[in-house]
Amino acid sequence: MISIENLHFAYSKNRVFNGISTQLQPGHIYGILGKNGTGKSTLLHIISGLLFPTEGTITVMGFTPGKRHPSFLRDIFMVPEEFHLPNISIADYIDLNGPFYPKFNRQQFFDYVRGFGIPEHSTLQAMSYGQKKKVLISFGLATNVSLLLMDEPGNGLDIVSKGQLRKMVAGAADEHKCILISSHQVKDLENLIDEVLIIDDTRILLKQSLETIAAKLSFKISFDPTDLVGALYSEPLLRGNTVVTPNTEGEESNIDLEILYKAAMADPEKMQAIMMD
Repeated sequence: MISIENLHFAYSKNRVFNGISTQLQPGHIYGILGKNGTGKSTLLHIISGLLFPTEGTITVMGFTPGKRHPSFLRDIFMVPEEFHLPNISIADYIDLNGPFYPKFNRQQFFDYVRGFGIPEHSTLQAMSYGQKKKVLISFGLATNVSLLLMDEPGNGLDIVSKGQLRKMVAGAADEHKCILISSHQVKDLENLIDEVLIIDDTRILLKQSLETIAAKLSFKISFDPTDLVGALYSEPLLRGNTVVTPNTEGEESNIDLEILYKAAMADPEKMQAIMMD
């Protein structure tokens, strides 16, 4: 669905990407992780055609995003981190914007809105930032586009709403859709994504399915100091340590996305070597 080849991008002298290449397929929910300023939002804007690479190529669903072809625009939607909504009612908003998306489902939209606890007859400008974000997320999911981009969707949401967001996104996913979610709040993506993409220092440090990561790495809490010797990464707890080690014994463990991210950032070369082994 998305093909990126040798992509370069910079804001003036600030280089963001230096020749990244990757392929993203339908039927997956991708989590894009990275510190603020590492290019997560920039990548989503390039994919949507709002920014243009300085070198390299990108195709999305067979289109060049920057050309903004109508057939491309009606099958992609982005929930941005920063946005402005007009001073109109929810009903007027979907009446104005829903027709741009052939697969938009009005009933589905209001189901999402009710799931978030938003009064259906509210005026958008009377809402808090978090409520507006929920309306925009609901609209994006109800467009039923093939490619849904979400930039920091958990910002402005409380813990309960973040759980509802994960439930809605998981329910909307199918084998024909590709969903990309960027976040620096790693916990927001747990139990939702099936493939992780970590960006740092103008490059992709890691792109792997959670299935492969579970086969390659073991995550555990250890009270044995000897486990720290061969650890890829460790972090002290009140009692014991959280430890990531190569999974040489075929053990089953639950992936901790936050610890995985820290391990990749701490020693990216070693992480890549383990993933390629």
